[in-house]
Parts: sequence; C-alpha cells; structure tokens
Amino acid sequence: MNKFYFRDIENDPVVIDYLEVQSFEMNVYLVLICIGQRSGLVYDSEDKPMRFYSAGQIRELFAHCHVEKSVMKHDTPYDEMIGNPPKASHSVALPFTMALPY
Repeated sequence: MNKFYFRDIENDPVVIDYLEVQSFEMNVYLVLICIGQRSGLVYDSEDKPMRFYSAGQIRELFAHCHVEKSVMKHDTPYDEMIGNPPKASHSVALPFTMALPY
C-alpha cells in the first residue's frame, strides 16, 4: 500500500483511476486512490491519513483531478452491537459522483 500526500496532488491535475471514499461514523471520511499500479490512502502533511468531514469537501478538493471511477464504502459496527450476526467480510461499494453541485 502506498501513501499519497495531498500536498503532492493538490495543485496538479492528476488522473485518478479509482477513488474510494471510506465512510465512518461521525462524518469522518478517508480517501483511497489508485493511480496506475499504485494504490493507497491520501495522507496529510503530518504523515497521518487525511480526514475529510463531508462528501462536498472531497468533491471540492479533488475537483481539479480527472477521476475515472469513484465509489463510497460505509462500515458500521452497529449490527454486532445490537446482537445481529456479524456482517459479511466484504462491503458494498456504492457509486459516488465527483460532480460539484451547481
């Protein structure tokens, strides 16, 4: 897994083959990107996975990039917390549009 520092892509129009928004509770999102054969999370300048706080923020910060495919995956612990059986080991990826609202 690679690290993509946001500072390295924020000013250049990068072609991103795949962008995955990983949605967690409390409006926290991480972004995994694939460029060519490399894939990994987007990191901030402090060498930590960069946290995003809304889908709109992600769209705005990556608006200068050309994203071929984008999806959102959501993971929640609530099924197990309320006594339901553990969920499947694979999560479902839903389409995620990178288009900014008008």
